[in-house]
Amino acid sequence: MRLSASKPVEVRGRVIGGPLPLICLPLAAPDLPGLLRQARTAAALAPDLVEWRADVFEELDLPALPRALAELRSAIGDLPLVFTCRRAEEGGFRAMDGRLRLEIILVAIASGRIDLLDTELAGGADFVAAVRNACRRAGVRLILSWHDFQHTPAAAVIVDRLARAEALGADIAKAAVMPVDGDDVFTLLQATRQARREAVKIPLITMAMGPKGLVSRIVGAAYGADVTFAVGVQATAPGQIPIEKLREAWRVLGVDS
Repeated sequence: MRLSASKPVEVRGRVIGGPLPLICLPLAAPDLPGLLRQARTAAALAPDLVEWRADVFEELDLPALPRALAELRSAIGDLPLVFTCRRAEEGGFRAMDGRLRLEIILVAIASGRIDLLDTELAGGADFVAAVRNACRRAGVRLILSWHDFQHTPAAAVIVDRLARAEALGADIAKAAVMPVDGDDVFTLLQATRQARREAVKIPLITMAMGPKGLVSRIVGAAYGADVTFAVGVQATAPGQIPIEKLREAWRVLGVDS
């Protein structure tokens, strides 16, 4: 049986960190018409969450953002929406001035259209504090993420990053690593289990990226990962798999019931 988080998060009736793992579909389009097409397609697949990777959006500026968020919310209905404007150093699709990125994030938080905000643990104490405080005021849940696109560190390092996210005020802690072999994937899974059992009370999102890490997106739920990112329209990270294949695998493993 899956271990639930000690402090699960409920968003629009979905429980993150509860007895069942959840599926999030990312949206990544360069313009508003494309974004809305992806959103409607994703919504029809009935995921648990939808993520807007806003760093892909070519029209991403302060004047355009409120309209895009309003139309996106209309397209996905009552699905929980994660807003992510990833910095280039951790997998973002383009470089962006740090001050502008923070302003965009703060506008998204205050818009009333998003439910969760995903941003980087490595952004620095002042950045994290500003985002955390804005999330608290707006009732938006905060995901603090850490990515290593080069390798997979020791399990203790991964657990430490997840625990640090919780200590800095995250509602959900996220870690993604790059494996070079199956041992690295097992290290990520061990770290997830250890964090869930010993170190972290909040929900966890963990994954090993790339083709070698694909299995972690399937079996990670059994080790304590609470959300898996799948493909509805377009992948936004290496190793994501189509939502129906993920659901089929979960049915076989019995982690979805």
